[in-house]
Amino acid sequence: MNAHAIVFEQPRQLALQALALPEIGPDQIEIEVEYSGISTGTERLLWDGSMPAFPGMGYPLVPGYETVGRVRRAGSQTTYKENQRVFVPGAQCFEGVRSLFGGAASRLVVPEARTVAVGEDLKDQAVLLALAATAYHAVAGGGQRKEIRPPDLIVGHGVMGRLLARLTVAAGVAAPTVWETEPHRQAGAQGYAVVSPEDDPRRDYQSIYDVSGDAHLLDQLIQRLRPGGEVVLAGFYKSDLHFSYAPAFMREAQIRTAAEWKRPDLLAVTELVHTGRLSLDGLITHHQSPAQAEQAYATAFGDAHCLKMVLDWSANA
Repeated sequence: MNAHAIVFEQPRQLALQALALPEIGPDQIEIEVEYSGISTGTERLLWDGSMPAFPGMGYPLVPGYETVGRVRRAGSQTTYKENQRVFVPGAQCFEGVRSLFGGAASRLVVPEARTVAVGEDLKDQAVLLALAATAYHAVAGGGQRKEIRPPDLIVGHGVMGRLLARLTVAAGVAAPTVWETEPHRQAGAQGYAVVSPEDDPRRDYQSIYDVSGDAHLLDQLIQRLRPGGEVVLAGFYKSDLHFSYAPAFMREAQIRTAAEWKRPDLLAVTELVHTGRLSLDGLITHHQSPAQAEQAYATAFGDAHCLKMVLDWSANA
């Protein structure tokens, strides 16, 4: 059995290819994919070849870790029912290509334990659960910190910035300020303020979360901290980060890296979404057919009006 998959053959070269799928094992399920999201963070770096050294890197590769689909076959040791909708954070089911993420395909074979059941009402919004889990992991400190400081400043009003802000508001703490330099991205706030950095006079932020991916902002952000404040690096950076020591020393600044989300983060945000405490509305702005993948990736990475591009595989069903 074959699946059609997006394959990055080389940087800036992609194709829709037929790839063989393995038979399912007793603990695996076969997924007929409905939607997959395009990440403008890590996936952009894979696309243009600027991803820093990373385990599993290489070409050709199948990208994608934001996939939702339906169970078509299930192994003897699984619990899902046929046609149940599930979220899949990537797969490693294709031979002859790298599956660093591996979720951008029409069909997947994955272990059941890697997936999460999602409600029928989520539809394409379920692709956002990976980013929501990333935001939750950053705010929750991955369960490793006794004292968690929710953001009072978020840098960037893309999907990650919006999810961080919505999680903060949902937690019932003071609403954060969000910086955004693109005027058309300043709209869409839900219970918090979005401003341009130059219009914000504050220099006493306790916790600044940067999701811009801009490696050159660290000095500017440190100068906006109160003494003992923290900068959380919640984006992904292709360049090394540097900062001037004296301003950081004077503020006794703390710098924390938010690592990759874990399964408990995914389960937590799935519960928040299903109970209505976290909204995913208004975050998906574009859809495209996998047959038009080149145009879809160009729009996702080049059009600032595109918050989230989703590939719609449902026509292949």
